Amino acid sequence: MVKVALFVRLEAKPGKEKEVESFLLSGLPLVNEEPATIAWFGIRLGPSTFGIFDAFPDEAGRQAHLSGKVAAALMEKAGELFSEPPSIENVDVLAAKLPG
Repeated sequence: MVKVALFVRLEAKPGKEKEVESFLLSGLPLVNEEPATIAWFGIRLGPSTFGIFDAFPDEAGRQAHLSGKVAAALMEKAGELFSEPPSIENVDVLAAKLPG
């Protein structure tokens, strides 16, 4: 069961929308290696606004993800791809429906 999550809001620099989309797609194989990342979504909220929503069973899982490869890649590419620093919010999951 998931208890905690992250919501990350990303605003692409003008003309970098396709690169942000590609960046999010490239993150999936990395999070597939993280056993405590129960759910992970790369999302598009608008023409230049993107996001990541991911969920974890506990705080240890969330912290493992924050110190993992996807987070490192996000911070490495932030200046190149985003018009402002990524907004990373810790959230609590109140209810969830997951496969299985």
